[in-house]
Amino acid sequence: MPVMPVATVARLRSTQDDFPRRFESLLATSAESEPDVDAAAREIIDTVRRDGEAAVLAYTRRFDGVTAGTLRELRVTARALDAAWNATGAGERAALAEAAARIRSYHEHQRQASWHYLDEDGSTLGQRITPLDRVGLYVPGGKASYPSSVLMNAVPARVAGVAEIVMTVPAPSGELNPLVLAAAKLAGVDEVWTIGGAQAVAALAFGAGPIRAVDKIVGPGNRYVAAAKRLVFGVVGIDMIAGPSEIVIVCDGSAPAEWIAMDLFSQAEHDEEARAILISPDAGFLDRVEGAIEAMLPTLERADIVARSLAVHGALIEVRDLDEAIALVNRLAPEHLELAVADAERLVEGVRHAGAVFLGSHTPEAFGDYCAGPNHVLPTARTARFSSPLGVYDFQKRTSVIGCSARGARRLAGITSTLARGEALTAHARSAELRARGAAET
Repeated sequence: MPVMPVATVARLRSTQDDFPRRFESLLATSAESEPDVDAAAREIIDTVRRDGEAAVLAYTRRFDGVTAGTLRELRVTARALDAAWNATGAGERAALAEAAARIRSYHEHQRQASWHYLDEDGSTLGQRITPLDRVGLYVPGGKASYPSSVLMNAVPARVAGVAEIVMTVPAPSGELNPLVLAAAKLAGVDEVWTIGGAQAVAALAFGAGPIRAVDKIVGPGNRYVAAAKRLVFGVVGIDMIAGPSEIVIVCDGSAPAEWIAMDLFSQAEHDEEARAILISPDAGFLDRVEGAIEAMLPTLERADIVARSLAVHGALIEVRDLDEAIALVNRLAPEHLELAVADAERLVEGVRHAGAVFLGSHTPEAFGDYCAGPNHVLPTARTARFSSPLGVYDFQKRTSVIGCSARGARRLAGITSTLARGEALTAHARSAELRARGAAET
């Protein structure tokens, strides 16, 4: 008989003497670079940059078992995208369409407009908002396929006005999830190429044969993809370096224990490195959740993964009160935060660091992954302390606009001359002084 996975989750109490040390271990992240992975990714990137199409084909044959003779053979045709959409069941098409509509509606609120104003000298100062020209979207392939990620990345790019969206998705041994193609069709992706790994990132960054270089690369991937994105940053923009998925749930004991246990499972099932933490001042509630975890774990299709994730990275933390819970949340700076409490609106006011916050026990994190509307591409590994969810603003750039009147030129010339000569940059100073003389003559 198969051995059933055992549910073991660390129990911590903030009043214990060893709590600071044990909590500190929960702050450790796995987003740091790995030398072996970085070295492998760098070799792939350098080879693709040098050899272009031939290198991408060689790596795709090696890693994905693909036998194509040219990269053009690995482009998914418009007809194939249409076929994937038409072959998708009516229920799945409806779910994709409604999710896309909600994502689009939310992200339309993020649009920014160009602006300008005239200062007291009559000079024009402003900012132009323009979309990126060409964006690359990396999507995991094979069995680990995420049509939701296609929507979450492509729809905001479209809302931002990006002219061309290029998607790469590996198809190991020819295995490709038709829902990913259906989502690409729905979201208006312009090009789809069945390549993956660091070689896909390099092809998007530098171009390879028929694949033209992009301006920015977004989307999740494995550690080699993450390393490759880190290495090509500067040649192209990237969205973020994503680490393992995370959830922190704060409860006051009012939510059903089974709901909260399943919410912890929902992140732990991603992989063994995922982090799922519950914080509550109610010790009895923590007991009930622990019992629900034990009872429900064997019913999960990915029970082994969940059990390992909870055992290594999970925790049930008893705190003095909800204010202490929020203090711990801000130290954890989680990707996902559920406030499954009676007065979530009040409690959220104290949250400074989180990628996304889910208010009340009727709002599971799973809604955010698929269809609530806000983006599910979120900062992980405590980077919510200084970064934000993917959004329309990631697909736009800002250009400063400066236009001086004669009066403004005279005023700014004096300031510029003084500061530039203080920095020993005399050409700067003289450039300004010439404008001052020219303005005085007009």
